[in-house]
Amino acid sequence: MAHSYTPGLKVTENTIVRKERRLPLKGDVSAKKGDVIKADDIIARTELPGDVERLNFAGKLGVSGKEVFDYLKIEIGKEVKKDDIIAESKGFFGLFKTQIKSPIDGTIEALSEVTGMMTMRKPPLPVEVDGYINGVCVEVIENEGIIVESPATFIQGIFGIGGETKGIVKMVAQSPDYTMTIDDISDELIGKIIVGGSIITADVLNKCVEKGVIGVIVGGIDDKDLKDFLNEEIGVAITGNEEKGITLIITEGFGEMAMAKKTFNILKNNEGKIASINGATQIRAGVLRPELIVTHDDEIKSTGQRMVSEEEHEGMGIGSVVRIIREPEFGNIGKVSALPSPLQKIETEAMVRVLEVEFPDGRKILLPRANVELIEE
Repeated sequence: MAHSYTPGLKVTENTIVRKERRLPLKGDVSAKKGDVIKADDIIARTELPGDVERLNFAGKLGVSGKEVFDYLKIEIGKEVKKDDIIAESKGFFGLFKTQIKSPIDGTIEALSEVTGMMTMRKPPLPVEVDGYINGVCVEVIENEGIIVESPATFIQGIFGIGGETKGIVKMVAQSPDYTMTIDDISDELIGKIIVGGSIITADVLNKCVEKGVIGVIVGGIDDKDLKDFLNEEIGVAITGNEEKGITLIITEGFGEMAMAKKTFNILKNNEGKIASINGATQIRAGVLRPELIVTHDDEIKSTGQRMVSEEEHEGMGIGSVVRIIREPEFGNIGKVSALPSPLQKIETEAMVRVLEVEFPDGRKILLPRANVELIEE
């Protein structure tokens, strides 16, 4: 039988999740292979160089570049505190001295005799990486991080915003097609990851932020509501760095879309459990999907080996459930009904491999295989 290989959108009650936890720069890794890792454990630390500040040293003193070192009171490479005197002119007969005070806490890195400019650097910024999920460290990436593995419930969304966070799953929707209202968002939801149904509005999202909800999982959102909530357009670059105080995961697409029953039921089965979520999304090169992970903590064991082998990806075949990821059918779900072998010409004149998708209403369309993603069971 013909198969097509495509990125999969996973929605599964039981799988093995492997997460790479890596520092942005080399640093110190405290975890060791075989260690049982908790989601909040700090597994690696480093420091990012502080911002650079430039100071017109010669100009402030009214001297030439060649004279600047005659007035310097702090050695190059030394740390200074804000308002420390770093230079002082001789003045006239000991009077009318000009003093230069440090504008920052930091270090004097350099002073140029050519330009008379001083380069200062603010203190380094500490960076810590946590485990993100409960699991076992199965690999250490020297001076950079680890790979943690865990048996878990794993749900990927189609789009999201906001970064990593952790909290208890709380059902708000009574059904997959339920529409949350402002009245649903109460004080008891503070610190929770709430599950909605079909769609969420900007008003409800703002209410969630006001009440301290840390995460929302819902079927769909209107693009206007998303723009109103963020106060900006969402571009093609990666999401996940939005500073709105909440992480949002859309499971189905844009518009009013009931959450898939399987996804809804899995979330309902995990109500009251602690989940790790991340809204970061990238559709183009290096596909990255928003995710929810609930680890099966009773199955985690301390071992330096992988706990179980992951199933080989079998690809997409006739009958596979897929989601369309390009307009005009964006977000629609159907089943693969044919996988023609010959290349076919599309609107752009390109020759590509295509597939036929049948929707629940019996309608069938041909489209490029790159325009769909597999929904893995």
